[in-house]
Amino acid sequence: QVQLVESGGGLVQAGASLRVSCTTSGRTFSPIAMGWYRQAPGKDREFVSRILWRTGSTQYADAVQGRFAVSRENAELTVYLEMNSLKVEDTAVYYCAAWSLNLVRPDYWGQGTQVTVSS
Repeated sequence: QVQLVESGGGLVQAGASLRVSCTTSGRTFSPIAMGWYRQAPGKDREFVSRILWRTGSTQYADAVQGRFAVSRENAELTVYLEMNSLKVEDTAVYYCAAWSLNLVRPDYWGQGTQVTVSS
């Protein structure tokens, strides 16, 4: 079984920066991509960003484009999300996700880390 474990969430003020991390343990696998979703209270889980493992190409949701940056450490199967200029509306539980079969939907999920942005 593959486990994804997030860390680095917390409470920050609007305009601040925060970095969340996701490490992998358990069964070895070769991701096609790893990245992040988020779910705000009362809303559906939404895509935030991902990085394609072989090429390093990145993708972002419009809401975070230009403010967030996703990166990876290949050997450690670790993915990061650097969040800058945080807004109150970025408040959500952030979930790490990994795609291993195709890019249609994630095959593995983390348990999530809370990010709260206060005004």
